[in-house]
Amino acid sequence: MHLPGDIRYVLRLIRWQNLLIVILTMVLMRYALVQTLAGGIYVMLDEGQGEAVRMTLRFPWYDFVILVFATVCITAGGYVINDYFDIRTDLINRGEVIIGTRIPRRKAILWHSILNIAGVTAGFYVSARAGYLWFGTIFLLISGLLYFYSASYKRQFLVGNLLVAVLTALVPVLAVLFEWTGLYRYYSVHAGNLPDLKFLFWWAGGFALFAFLTTFIREIIKDIEDFEGDAAYGRNTLPVVTGIPVSKFISVSLIIATIVLLFLAWFLFISDMITLIYLSAAIVLPLVAAVFRLLSGKNRKELHAASGLIKLVMLAGILYSLVVKIIIDCNLL
Repeated sequence: MHLPGDIRYVLRLIRWQNLLIVILTMVLMRYALVQTLAGGIYVMLDEGQGEAVRMTLRFPWYDFVILVFATVCITAGGYVINDYFDIRTDLINRGEVIIGTRIPRRKAILWHSILNIAGVTAGFYVSARAGYLWFGTIFLLISGLLYFYSASYKRQFLVGNLLVAVLTALVPVLAVLFEWTGLYRYYSVHAGNLPDLKFLFWWAGGFALFAFLTTFIREIIKDIEDFEGDAAYGRNTLPVVTGIPVSKFISVSLIIATIVLLFLAWFLFISDMITLIYLSAAIVLPLVAAVFRLLSGKNRKELHAASGLIKLVMLAGILYSLVVKIIIDCNLL
């Protein structure tokens, strides 16, 4: 299938593959995690016949679609403005740019504005539907932070890396937060004894912490890849400030810390063999491979391979929610 040139370049500009991962993350958080975990809780409804019933999702699916739409729009807008401010460094690091060649700069700003207005508007709407209008400020804040990240923060030592990692970690939290509002609002009124739903946030926090660490690692590796362009334009990235060897050491240390935390979380909170096998094969082994790629990498292509492995690890982390669903639904504990 051949898309028209303009659409093809717009899709490249907004990183459509990454947007699919955002959508997948939110869908799995709702249907594989929250629905499965909440479905294991029985409550007595006031209008019931004295029988306990399973909890079910109470945040309407169409409102969830709007939540995903808002998140995707703001994320896409962030990619557009990032490329807008990175034209000079991308010419050095990648040898080509989309904005200014395939898509005019003015049209790129127009796309950024449309995506952000749509995202923030949808965010406030779905927040009002959830009964917490102030949640809409989260979308407004994220939109502003992504702009200032591209315009300024990414040039500051570690600030940009940490910001991207935090915003990535917010994606699973947002999905669970809005599902929690639906559960809380319904069962606090219709159930005689509202169960404690805090455990949903513990699960969301686990996925968020994993997303934060892997994103932070990948951002540092990408900065090592982009060392030449960043150094040429005076950006204070970690590799420019401390040097590539130190940046590699920090990345490897963070990977090791991630592996340790994974096994620690398994030992303290989960302890089933299926999870152990999945973590070892789908996450830890690729992380170890990324370490070897990173330490041996001497050119951009080899470093990019390490970054790609981290991205696969991030996807494997999201897909663990399906493993949780299978374990619970099939009673494999």
